[in-house]
Amino acid sequence: MIERWFELTRHGTTARREVVGGVTTFVAMAYIVVLNPAILAHAGFPRGPSTVATILVAVVGTLLMALVANRPFAVAPYMGENAFLAFGLAALGVTWQERLGTVLITGLAFALLVALRTGPWLVRSIAPGLKHSFAAGIGFFLLFVGLNEAGLVKHGAGPVPVALGDLHDPRVLLAVGGFTLIAVLQTRGVPGALLLGMVTTAAAGAALGLAALPDSVFALPFAGNLSLDPIMGAADLSGVLRWHYLPVLLTLFLVSFLDTVGTLVGLGAAGEMLDAEGDFPGIERPMAVNALSCIFAALVGTSTSGAFLESAAGIREGARTGLAALVTAALFCGTLFVVPLLEPLQELGWIYAPPLIAVGVAMLPALRGVKLDDPTEAIPFAVTVAMMAFTYNIANGITAGLVLHPLLKLAAGRRTEVTSGGWVLCATCFLYYAFGLPH
Repeated sequence: MIERWFELTRHGTTARREVVGGVTTFVAMAYIVVLNPAILAHAGFPRGPSTVATILVAVVGTLLMALVANRPFAVAPYMGENAFLAFGLAALGVTWQERLGTVLITGLAFALLVALRTGPWLVRSIAPGLKHSFAAGIGFFLLFVGLNEAGLVKHGAGPVPVALGDLHDPRVLLAVGGFTLIAVLQTRGVPGALLLGMVTTAAAGAALGLAALPDSVFALPFAGNLSLDPIMGAADLSGVLRWHYLPVLLTLFLVSFLDTVGTLVGLGAAGEMLDAEGDFPGIERPMAVNALSCIFAALVGTSTSGAFLESAAGIREGARTGLAALVTAALFCGTLFVVPLLEPLQELGWIYAPPLIAVGVAMLPALRGVKLDDPTEAIPFAVTVAMMAFTYNIANGITAGLVLHPLLKLAAGRRTEVTSGGWVLCATCFLYYAFGLPH
């Protein structure tokens, strides 16, 4: 039955690889259960209900990705967008109910694009070189995020923007050791290298007394301070359907759409799911799942969601089908009952940093698809990578690349290399910088 539903043989995988990949993806992204509610708390979202909403979105979205799209992609609230909702709108006096309203409108607009088949058309309109640039850029972004979470990179002093971290900090040394172990295991072809590296690092940290112990382990979801009643169905549409909120809606929609495009294409490249032209066959289904997940997120009370970058960790372990996503969804479902146990994860970046670094490195071979000897390809690539990593925002890199690529082709007298969809994306991304709220 599993073979018939997920077509494991056709995708060149096995049930064991899918299970290992699903578990690895879950461990790599479990931090979202703590970080997303912590960030949204700055906007007034109650932490307990927000935690349950975050988990529910991960469960439902990932389950849909498994059963509808048959892809090994886990779904969860996006990190960049939650920061935009929490901090980017702070000066506008927007209530958290109105912020949920913007999430709902974004999801509905995204669903309309998919229904009209405009979204997939826009994705196919992106030049192959740009798609590979997005994949490589995401790799560099994950690499930079991992280095920051590990403490190997920190904010510099004075005119120096970044500097080397404290190499005497045992947590930094544990992260270095964890990545080294993963690298050695991968070099020797050991299955489950990322998961083994994370577990070993966590065990070593616990033995050294560096992991905070939770106050309790189990708690019933949907009851007490974990009830969804305060936030479920609280989205305020009337409050945001006003002209002066148009930049907010435009920004959130573009960032969510482009995050989805960049993530799906990047993950597709990492899993060798793109065709010879660099297109993602059947991308309509995962895009539809992302749109539905975003709508569901708004209804239960959390930020925009979609396919998660950390799915690349499971793909790196061999996951190729929805069976891996099914495993990830089941594990997220289990976290509904152990929310207190997960709370200390917010202090344990040194555990999930090593696999993030390893996954970032694993995505760099996408560079081979970029014609670096062609300035019209190399310059958008370089700007895409730099903007993603150094502004800590995937959408900034994607939009910059989509604006630059057609303009440089036009300047070089090669406008026939740009599709009509490419110009639409260029104009739309220009609007993002001119009238949106880039962050």
